[in-house]
Amino acid sequence: MQGNLSAATGIACAATGVAPTAESLIAGVFRQLRPRTPIPEIRVEFRDFAGITSTVEWKGGVLRMQISDVLAQAPADVIEALGFILMGKMLKKPVAARFRDRYRRYLNRRDVVEAAEKTRRSRGRKQLQPAQGRHFDLKGLFEELNFRYFHGLMSRPELGWTPRESRTILGHYDPAHHAIVISRTLDRADVPKEVVAYVLYHEMLHLRYPVKRAAGRRCVHTEEFRKAEEMFEGFKGAERWIKRVFGGRDQ
Repeated sequence: MQGNLSAATGIACAATGVAPTAESLIAGVFRQLRPRTPIPEIRVEFRDFAGITSTVEWKGGVLRMQISDVLAQAPADVIEALGFILMGKMLKKPVAARFRDRYRRYLNRRDVVEAAEKTRRSRGRKQLQPAQGRHFDLKGLFEELNFRYFHGLMSRPELGWTPRESRTILGHYDPAHHAIVISRTLDRADVPKEVVAYVLYHEMLHLRYPVKRAAGRRCVHTEEFRKAEEMFEGFKGAERWIKRVFGGRDQ
């Protein structure tokens, strides 16, 4: 969807019952955020990104917004909310919580989640290094943990180390590619084996306890998940080591 539309035309669309274009919605957002600034030329394009990625740029008198085509059929109020989020960040304006909540709820709809994962599988390529690292073999660790905690019944996903080091995200499970990726920051001789095993075990639990969605909200670490996590032998020691070495981090 490309082209230009003035705010006046957008009002006319609403008055006549014609569905507003993305350009008219963004023009309305711009007018609210910058009421004293003339509305620039606006171009909105839905792109075949690998994920739900959206960008905005205001350059040379043109406000250009690129939105993932996964959102091409999104309701007008969702596109409006995304406009407030993107332009609020660009213009350094506060974004009302209702817009963030509206957009988040839409992204958490089951059909949208499934469409996004399908898009990532077909267009995206998972970047990861082989499971056999310099000091730890993730496949071997996976089999040990699978036998010890899952009766050997968990099918092995793709395993690998991140291409670059990260001290904030030590591991993640990517359901779109069915892959567990561990930060290569942990593939060092001075990292205890139980710490690497704990991070890997944490990600394995995401296969055992998938994300739950209710009322537009995502619950990644459910009560069941947390209880199972504490069953890891050496849980407290691994947590203490991670907090001492990395401080706040995400898994």
